[in-house]
Parts: sequence; C-alpha cells; structure tokens
Amino acid sequence: MDSHPLHIFSGSRFIQLAKDVADNLNLPLGNAISTFLPDSEIHVIVNEVVREHDVFFIQSITRPVNDAIIELLLYIDAFRRASANKINVIIPYFPYARQERMSKGREAISARVIANLIEQQGATRVTFLDIHNPAIQGFFNIPVDPISAIPTLCDHLSLSDLTNSIIVSPDVGRATLAGKYAERLGLPLAIMHKRREDFSSTKVTHIVGEVAGKKPIIIDDMIAGGSILKQIDTLYDQGVTEKVWLSITHPILLDSAIDIIYNDPRIERVIVTNTLPLVEKAKQCSKIEQISIAPLLAEIIRRIFHGESILNKLVLS
Repeated sequence: MDSHPLHIFSGSRFIQLAKDVADNLNLPLGNAISTFLPDSEIHVIVNEVVREHDVFFIQSITRPVNDAIIELLLYIDAFRRASANKINVIIPYFPYARQERMSKGREAISARVIANLIEQQGATRVTFLDIHNPAIQGFFNIPVDPISAIPTLCDHLSLSDLTNSIIVSPDVGRATLAGKYAERLGLPLAIMHKRREDFSSTKVTHIVGEVAGKKPIIIDDMIAGGSILKQIDTLYDQGVTEKVWLSITHPILLDSAIDIIYNDPRIERVIVTNTLPLVEKAKQCSKIEQISIAPLLAEIIRRIFHGESILNKLVLS
C-alpha cells in the first residue's frame, strides 16, 4: 500500500488548513502555485515531481465559490497530466450541496454537475465532511468518503459543563445529525418542525421535545445567512431562559449571520470548524469559536494511504 510516495498539496483558498494537515502527518506541503490573471483566468502549476505518487489535494471551496471550483479542476488536470498514481481530492466543504435535486421544473441539479466535473477531470477518490445531503455521494462512480466532524465537535463540547443541556435540531432534515450529537453526549433531543412560507423564509410550527428550562445547543451542518438563528425566538416562546449555544460544521457566515450573532444577547457561543476560513468580521466576534479538523483529516489521509478502514471515522447522516 506504501509503494507510491504520499504527497499533500493545497489550492490557494485555505492553505493554512492544508499546512496543519501536513504538519499532523510530519510531511511538507507540496509546492504548487496558483496565479489569478488580470482577465480573471486562473493558471496553476505543480512545481514538484508527482509521477506515480499518491496525491492528496485539499481544496476548501471558499468565496468566490466558482473560482475555487475551477482552481480545483485545473489542479486535478495538472496532476493527471503529471502521471500521479492516485488523485485523492479532499473537499472539506462541498459546494452546491443545497442544490441536489429538482424542487421545481427546469432546475439544474447543480451538485450533480460538480460531482461529474470532479470525476470526469480525473479524481480517483473524493472525501468531504458533513455534506448537506448524504445522497450526493451517489452522484459519484468513484470511491467517496463522507466524513463527519461530529466526533470532533462533541469532544470539544464535552469539555464544558453540559448540565441541563438539550440538543436541538433546527428541522426534521437534521434530526439524524442531531440524534448522533445527543447519543454521543448523552443529552436529550428536541426537533423543530418548519413550514416553508415562501422561497426565502420558513416558520417553525412546533417543537417535539421538552425545551423549557433547558440550555439549548442548536446543531446544523452549515450556517450561512443566519436563518437558523431566527429560530431562537421559538425556543424562548417555549420556555427557554438559558443562553443558546450553536454547534455548526461549516462556517459560511454571511454578514447577516454575524450581525445576528453579535447583537443577540441570547446567543452565548457559536462553535464552528475550520472547513472554511473565518471572514475577518467573524474573527472579531468573541462569540464565534473555531476548532480544527486538521487532525481528523490527517488521520483519514493516513488510513486511506495505508489501505486501512476508516469506518469508525465515518458518521453517515
């Protein structure tokens, strides 16, 4: 399994995460350069020999998302043309994951398009974390490792006093994810039920589970514009008096979400991972705490490289 050298590379989007992963494996980060040209084209080059190497390429799909996707595809092409043995693509945050089906006629299934592009360009394996819809792994015909940050987040939460806490799922779709939190932390579970009122807004109709007098920990796979934060009103209507915590894997964090977190005194703590880098505004918010998934990714890479099972590192939603 080790006959081909292991080589770790990163795109330009979030080099620090890749460096942290490489450091955990006691390996240098490969030399690759991305150049963004004045006409908005992207040029990439791999400055090391990778012939017959097992390459692990880490690319966080940060904003602007489409630039990050093109950069990823160009690097896959560069590695394939350089005769890499295997091209393992690590995508901590998979793009377009909320566009995984047709909810109306004549819509693109964008997640499928991204999967096709990655596979057809030459990737031999794909790994991602806490994807919005686990069914997306079925869009690929190559091996896919759907890893979860739940163990990492739960280990971090367990360092705090969780007395009288309750895990809260923001909707039925995240109930399985919330159940894994509750089971791992030994906490009760509550599930919010929502009704969509229009294209951009939803309303919580009721909550299954007793939240009155409890300390809620709202979980989700991602936080973008902050719609999840608006559900705190419902929790307080149901008798919650304690300040709310949130545990989220992917910190997309648009300005609207950061403003809500900063200004709402009922929100005490928002724990996120570094699948994506925090924008500067989020870094300045003392309520937002980011923990690293680099040790998890390093262990996954080590096991894949040595042909070992990673089942105990997988938490399928």
